[in-house]
Amino acid sequence: MDAAFALEVFDKAPYITVSFTRADGTPYGVPLSLARTDEKTFYFHCALEGDKLDCIAANPKVALSAVTKCAPTVGPKDGSFTLQYKSAMAVGKAEMVTDRDQKIEALRAICQRFLPKHMNAFDDAIARSLERTAVVKITLTKPPTGKRKQYDKQGEEMKYGRME
Repeated sequence: MDAAFALEVFDKAPYITVSFTRADGTPYGVPLSLARTDEKTFYFHCALEGDKLDCIAANPKVALSAVTKCAPTVGPKDGSFTLQYKSAMAVGKAEMVTDRDQKIEALRAICQRFLPKHMNAFDDAIARSLERTAVVKITLTKPPTGKRKQYDKQGEEMKYGRME
């Protein structure tokens, strides 16, 4: 599936798993609450120190993955046990956000995505916690890709990007 499909999956996923590489070369993957601000920019927030930031300092390359519409099912035509899903993957470069205004705007995007009905409390939250919150920007280095397994109303698998 194309980049637009993949971005839609990322936007709808309750979390996105970000995979990092530790300084010793071992993998470290963690589900995070990311917000996207354009076709290739994602943000997340975290503590001012910890595994994620250590990984970024050692190797800023990251991979993102997400799954939505995940439902075990029996294939309508052949009775096979299968899974319907929509998924997305992307690769990018992570970096700390140090500019105060950019950090606030990134946090605003995160709050708008996950707590849109509570934006009236945003300024107070920023005043309380901005200095003790790290913000990381992930810039995609290639367009994201998506995959899916989905059946149409007639029980035919929708292959090769076919939409209903």
